[in-house]
Amino acid sequence: MAQLFTKDTQAIFWNNNTTAIQRMLDYDYTIKRSKPSVAAIVAPTSGNKFEKFFYGSDEVMIPLYKTTAEAKAAQPQADVLLNFASFRTAYDVTMEALQIGGFSTIMITAEGIPERLARGMNQAARDLGVTVIGPATVGGIAPGAFKIANVGGTIENIVNSKLHRAGSCGLVTRSGGLFNELSNIIAINADGIAEGVAIGGDRFVGSVFIDNLLRMQDNPEVKYMILLGEVGGTEEYKVIEAVKSGKITKPIIAWCIGTIAKYYDSGVQFGHAGASANAEAETAEAKNKAMAEAGIHVPATFNDLPAKIKEVYESLNIAPIPEPEMNVVPKVRRTKQFICTISDDRGDEATYAGFPISSVATPDTGKGIGDVVSLLWFKKQYPKWATDFIETVIKTVADHGPAVSGAHNAKVTARAGKSVVESLVTGLLTIGPRFGGAIDGAAEHFKYADDNGLDPKAFLNHMKKLGIPIPGIGHRIKSLKNPDLRVKGLMEYAAAHFPATPLLDYARTVEALTTSKKENLILNVDGTIGILMVDMWRALGYSEEEINEFIASGTLNAFFIVGRSIGFIGHVLDEKRLAMPMYRHPMDDILYDVQVAEKI
Repeated sequence: MAQLFTKDTQAIFWNNNTTAIQRMLDYDYTIKRSKPSVAAIVAPTSGNKFEKFFYGSDEVMIPLYKTTAEAKAAQPQADVLLNFASFRTAYDVTMEALQIGGFSTIMITAEGIPERLARGMNQAARDLGVTVIGPATVGGIAPGAFKIANVGGTIENIVNSKLHRAGSCGLVTRSGGLFNELSNIIAINADGIAEGVAIGGDRFVGSVFIDNLLRMQDNPEVKYMILLGEVGGTEEYKVIEAVKSGKITKPIIAWCIGTIAKYYDSGVQFGHAGASANAEAETAEAKNKAMAEAGIHVPATFNDLPAKIKEVYESLNIAPIPEPEMNVVPKVRRTKQFICTISDDRGDEATYAGFPISSVATPDTGKGIGDVVSLLWFKKQYPKWATDFIETVIKTVADHGPAVSGAHNAKVTARAGKSVVESLVTGLLTIGPRFGGAIDGAAEHFKYADDNGLDPKAFLNHMKKLGIPIPGIGHRIKSLKNPDLRVKGLMEYAAAHFPATPLLDYARTVEALTTSKKENLILNVDGTIGILMVDMWRALGYSEEEINEFIASGTLNAFFIVGRSIGFIGHVLDEKRLAMPMYRHPMDDILYDVQVAEKI
């Protein structure tokens, strides 16, 4: 892997660190990435489905998931995990990600993961060929392509440090703070960096100096490398051996900080867990001397490092790098109050889920109401058998005469002189658990029984324990001897056009048991619609969780609402056309039982 990140790299961000994510997206916008670098966020305790972030002056929605597995399944292209979990959780998050697979790089920001766990975690990643950056790191950057979280600081600092586009230097450090400082020093004395990694300050980190330098050796964008080590550890000696053996041929500038340690009488623990010399070879002075003897460019002091960088850079005669055009992140941004993901009216022509209205509206397009519903309700292009079924459902439930509560309400309101809208609304307000709601209920309860392997008898007992009649079973007039032709038509359509009808097949076995007790306990039209909708969604590839969400959100009842609106409007217009007078219910149809009020 010659390049750690590219302009197409996307990450899954574990833990909703909104500030760090916004900085990544601001960087994406600045360098004109075609898609955000954060594809998903894992937020185990959040109940939200997405988080809004600014992308320039606009906003984008980043989906939220409860687990890494869910995020990876939904965003398989995201091959970087940015692990911002606490030190108590970071190990488990990383090990789970390694088990899930599909990640090429994992960054761990937590500090203080127990060394025994860290060593096992790092070895597991190495065995799988996964690059681990950290623990205890700010991450890394491929300028002009991808940056992790807070690397580089603010956008102003990033541009000043030439981190908005690729330079020629490969930078590897332990320290995140000094990473930013060195980026600025390199920008002043050379042309910036091509790739940079802060490997982390813990004693046992994943990818070490030699891993990153060998990759940079193979990266043609990297012309020379800078290594900033520190007191403690022996990783710098692996670099020395690689230089001596010829594995690394590109110039390296290196310095180990912590030379002041020699002035102390005893060992000193510096800022990082790994910054402590346990032997003479681990001292900064010893390592600087050994690197210089191997031919690595080592300045006399840290203060001389900028001059050494300029000297080596100028000796390579690298052609000047042109400055690319950049976007400017607005200083003032306003969050949007509404979100719309189904239609857009900002262009020359309004669209339904990305399709111009003219492409679905007229008969010559071959599209119908079912197609419009599939676009606006589900943001999908359903096949013809499914859109035809949707239309069949809407036509089937359009009206059921003037006596039902919804039509009655609409007619009474129309006779009171109210408008079509007002009259329609009074009818729609009657739709619920007792009128139309059986579609939702049938889908919910039959699906639950089928999902849990309940045989018909067990299902009946289950519903009896719940204390509710089985939704979708039973009809006031129709029976086995007098079947409902609407149900018959729906079932025949499904048999002819659906790839499979497993839930309907199960429901028929339940019907066989209920009708053995009473002939009118048949599958009614509401039950048949709800059950077949589940079969339709299964055939279209929706997950069981997505189908459950459709049911819970009232999607099935929505089909009844749309269909019955046609009938309600018909009754309202009928009242208007007939110029019917104000309705008053006949007194002889009311049981009056009015007692004299008791005095308190």
